[in-house]
Amino acid sequence: MHSDPAHVREFFAARAAGWDTRFPDDGPAYEAAVTRLGLRPGQTVLDAGCGTGRALPFLRRAVGPSGTVVGADLTPEMLTAAVRAGRGADGALVQADCARLPLRGGVLDAVFAAGLIGHLPDPGACLRELARVTRPGGRLALFHPIGRAALAARQGRRLTPDDLRAEPNLRPLLDGSGWTMTGYTDCDDQFLAMASTKA
Repeated sequence: MHSDPAHVREFFAARAAGWDTRFPDDGPAYEAAVTRLGLRPGQTVLDAGCGTGRALPFLRRAVGPSGTVVGADLTPEMLTAAVRAGRGADGALVQADCARLPLRGGVLDAVFAAGLIGHLPDPGACLRELARVTRPGGRLALFHPIGRAALAARQGRRLTPDDLRAEPNLRPLLDGSGWTMTGYTDCDDQFLAMASTKA
Protein backbone atom coordinates (compact mmCIF):
# COMPACT_ATOMS: atom_id res chain seq x y z
CA MET A 1 0.00 0.00 0.00
CA HIS A 2 2.80 2.43 0.86
CA SER A 3 6.22 2.52 -0.72
CA ASP A 4 8.40 3.71 2.14
CA PRO A 5 8.34 4.65 5.82
CA ALA A 6 8.06 8.39 5.07
CA HIS A 7 4.81 7.83 3.16
CA VAL A 8 3.44 5.64 5.97
CA ARG A 9 4.30 8.31 8.54
CA GLU A 10 2.70 11.03 6.39
CA PHE A 11 -0.48 8.96 5.88
CA PHE A 12 -1.00 8.37 9.61
CA ALA A 13 0.21 11.79 10.78
CA ALA A 14 -2.63 13.39 8.84
CA ARG A 15 -5.18 11.05 10.44
CA ALA A 16 -3.86 10.70 14.01
CA ALA A 17 -6.02 13.30 15.77
CA GLY A 18 -9.35 11.89 14.62
CA TRP A 19 -8.40 8.20 14.41
CA ASP A 20 -10.27 6.98 17.50
CA THR A 21 -13.46 8.87 16.68
CA ARG A 22 -13.61 7.24 13.22
CA PHE A 23 -13.86 3.75 14.70
CA PRO A 24 -15.43 4.13 18.16
CA ASP A 25 -16.88 0.60 18.41
CA ASP A 26 -13.74 -1.48 17.84
CA GLY A 27 -12.88 -1.96 21.52
CA PRO A 28 -14.54 -5.38 22.03
CA ALA A 29 -12.85 -6.76 18.89
CA TYR A 30 -9.45 -5.58 20.17
CA GLU A 31 -10.13 -7.13 23.58
CA ALA A 32 -11.16 -10.47 22.05
CA ALA A 33 -8.02 -10.57 19.88
CA VAL A 34 -5.75 -9.76 22.84
CA THR A 35 -7.43 -12.58 24.78
CA ARG A 36 -6.50 -15.01 21.99
CA LEU A 37 -2.81 -14.26 22.64
CA GLY A 38 -3.14 -16.10 25.96
CA LEU A 39 -0.91 -13.68 27.87
CA ARG A 40 -0.13 -14.36 31.51
CA PRO A 41 0.72 -11.97 34.37
CA GLY A 42 4.36 -10.89 34.31
CA GLN A 43 4.89 -11.44 30.59
CA THR A 44 6.32 -8.96 28.07
CA VAL A 45 4.31 -7.93 25.01
CA LEU A 46 4.82 -5.52 22.12
CA ASP A 47 2.05 -3.68 20.31
CA ALA A 48 3.73 -3.27 16.91
CA GLY A 49 2.36 -0.28 15.00
CA CYS A 50 0.37 0.65 18.11
CA GLY A 51 -1.12 3.81 16.60
CA THR A 52 -3.23 5.59 19.21
CA GLY A 53 -2.71 2.71 21.62
CA ARG A 54 -6.17 1.15 21.42
CA ALA A 55 -4.86 -2.31 22.40
CA LEU A 56 -2.62 -1.07 25.23
CA PRO A 57 -5.23 -1.13 28.06
CA PHE A 58 -6.19 -4.72 27.15
CA LEU A 59 -2.55 -5.81 26.91
CA ARG A 60 -1.81 -4.17 30.27
CA ARG A 61 -4.76 -5.93 31.88
CA ALA A 62 -3.55 -9.27 30.49
CA VAL A 63 0.05 -9.02 31.77
CA GLY A 64 -0.84 -7.21 34.99
CA PRO A 65 1.25 -4.68 36.92
CA SER A 66 4.28 -7.01 36.94
CA GLY A 67 4.25 -7.39 33.14
CA THR A 68 5.81 -5.17 30.49
CA VAL A 69 3.87 -3.54 27.64
CA VAL A 70 5.67 -1.69 24.84
CA GLY A 71 3.89 0.24 22.11
CA ALA A 72 5.98 1.02 19.02
CA ASP A 73 4.87 3.24 16.15
CA LEU A 74 6.59 5.04 13.31
CA THR A 75 4.37 8.12 13.57
CA PRO A 76 4.97 10.57 16.44
CA GLU A 77 1.50 12.09 15.97
CA MET A 78 -0.07 8.70 16.68
CA LEU A 79 1.98 8.32 19.88
CA THR A 80 0.95 11.84 20.93
CA ALA A 81 -2.69 10.87 20.37
CA ALA A 82 -2.14 7.74 22.50
CA VAL A 83 -0.81 9.87 25.37
CA ARG A 84 -3.67 12.34 24.96
CA ALA A 85 -6.14 9.43 25.23
CA GLY A 86 -4.52 8.44 28.53
CA ARG A 87 -2.95 5.26 27.20
CA GLY A 88 0.64 6.22 27.94
CA ALA A 89 0.14 4.81 31.44
CA ASP A 90 -0.59 1.35 30.00
CA GLY A 91 2.76 0.87 28.27
CA ALA A 92 6.10 2.37 27.29
CA LEU A 93 5.65 4.22 23.99
CA VAL A 94 8.54 4.15 21.53
CA GLN A 95 8.85 5.82 18.14
CA ALA A 96 10.39 3.09 15.99
CA ASP A 97 10.20 1.34 12.65
CA CYS A 98 8.95 -2.21 13.23
CA ALA A 99 11.65 -3.46 10.87
CA ARG A 100 14.34 -2.00 13.18
CA LEU A 101 13.26 -2.28 16.79
CA PRO A 102 15.44 -1.04 19.68
CA LEU A 103 14.98 -4.34 21.53
CA ARG A 104 17.29 -7.22 22.37
CA GLY A 105 16.69 -10.61 20.77
CA GLY A 106 14.17 -12.93 22.40
CA VAL A 107 12.84 -10.44 24.98
CA LEU A 108 9.14 -10.65 24.07
CA ASP A 109 6.60 -13.30 24.96
CA ALA A 110 4.15 -12.03 22.35
CA VAL A 111 3.47 -9.42 19.67
CA PHE A 112 0.13 -7.83 18.87
CA ALA A 113 -0.15 -6.03 15.53
CA ALA A 114 -3.42 -4.36 14.53
CA GLY A 115 -3.74 -3.27 10.91
CA LEU A 116 0.04 -3.28 10.52
CA ILE A 117 0.76 -5.79 7.80
CA GLY A 118 -1.00 -3.92 4.99
CA HIS A 119 1.02 -0.75 5.57
CA LEU A 120 4.52 -2.23 5.47
CA PRO A 121 6.93 -1.45 2.63
CA ASP A 122 8.66 -4.82 3.33
CA PRO A 123 6.38 -7.14 5.33
CA GLY A 124 8.97 -9.93 5.39
CA ALA A 125 11.61 -7.69 6.96
CA CYS A 126 9.18 -6.58 9.68
CA LEU A 127 8.05 -10.14 10.42
CA ARG A 128 11.68 -11.31 10.63
CA GLU A 129 12.44 -8.49 13.06
CA LEU A 130 9.40 -9.35 15.17
CA ALA A 131 10.57 -12.99 15.25
CA ARG A 132 14.06 -11.85 16.29
CA VAL A 133 12.79 -10.01 19.35
CA THR A 134 10.34 -12.79 20.37
CA ARG A 135 11.42 -15.81 22.39
CA PRO A 136 11.15 -19.32 20.85
CA GLY A 137 7.53 -20.41 21.04
CA GLY A 138 6.36 -16.81 21.50
CA ARG A 139 3.14 -15.70 19.83
CA LEU A 140 2.03 -13.21 17.21
CA ALA A 141 -1.46 -11.87 16.51
CA LEU A 142 -2.00 -10.06 13.20
CA PHE A 143 -5.36 -8.39 13.75
CA HIS A 144 -7.85 -6.13 12.07
CA PRO A 145 -11.26 -5.28 13.59
CA ILE A 146 -12.99 -6.10 10.29
CA GLY A 147 -12.30 -8.84 7.78
CA ARG A 148 -10.57 -8.54 4.43
CA ALA A 149 -13.75 -8.24 2.33
CA ALA A 150 -15.31 -5.64 4.64
CA LEU A 151 -12.08 -3.63 4.66
CA ALA A 152 -11.82 -3.72 0.86
CA ALA A 153 -15.42 -2.51 0.59
CA ARG A 154 -14.72 0.30 3.08
CA GLN A 155 -11.73 1.36 0.98
CA GLY A 156 -13.66 1.12 -2.29
CA ARG A 157 -11.53 -1.64 -3.77
CA ARG A 158 -11.95 -5.28 -4.75
CA LEU A 159 -10.25 -8.21 -3.09
CA THR A 160 -7.66 -9.73 -5.41
CA PRO A 161 -5.80 -13.06 -5.19
CA ASP A 162 -2.52 -11.24 -4.47
CA ASP A 163 -3.93 -9.74 -1.23
CA LEU A 164 -1.15 -10.13 1.31
CA ARG A 165 -3.50 -11.22 4.09
CA ALA A 166 -5.13 -14.02 2.09
CA GLU A 167 -4.18 -17.28 3.81
CA PRO A 168 -2.31 -18.78 0.80
CA ASN A 169 -0.09 -15.64 0.71
CA LEU A 170 0.27 -14.98 4.43
CA ARG A 171 1.13 -18.53 5.50
CA PRO A 172 4.32 -18.81 3.37
CA LEU A 173 5.29 -15.21 4.23
CA LEU A 174 5.13 -16.05 7.94
CA ASP A 175 6.89 -19.37 7.38
CA GLY A 176 9.77 -17.67 5.59
CA SER A 177 10.07 -15.05 8.35
CA GLY A 178 10.57 -17.27 11.39
CA TRP A 179 6.91 -17.91 12.25
CA THR A 180 4.48 -20.83 11.98
CA MET A 181 0.83 -19.97 11.42
CA THR A 182 -1.33 -21.52 14.13
CA GLY A 183 -4.72 -19.98 13.38
CA TYR A 184 -6.52 -17.97 10.71
CA THR A 185 -9.89 -16.21 10.96
CA ASP A 186 -11.30 -13.92 8.28
CA CYS A 187 -14.95 -12.99 8.72
CA ASP A 188 -16.89 -9.73 8.39
CA ASP A 189 -16.24 -8.60 11.96
CA GLN A 190 -12.64 -9.73 12.42
CA PHE A 191 -9.37 -10.67 10.78
CA LEU A 192 -6.98 -12.58 13.03
CA ALA A 193 -3.95 -14.58 11.98
CA MET A 194 -2.10 -16.27 14.85
CA ALA A 195 1.47 -17.54 14.65
CA SER A 196 4.26 -18.71 16.92
CA THR A 197 8.01 -18.36 16.59
CA LYS A 198 9.90 -21.42 15.52
CA ALA A 199 11.88 -22.98 18.34
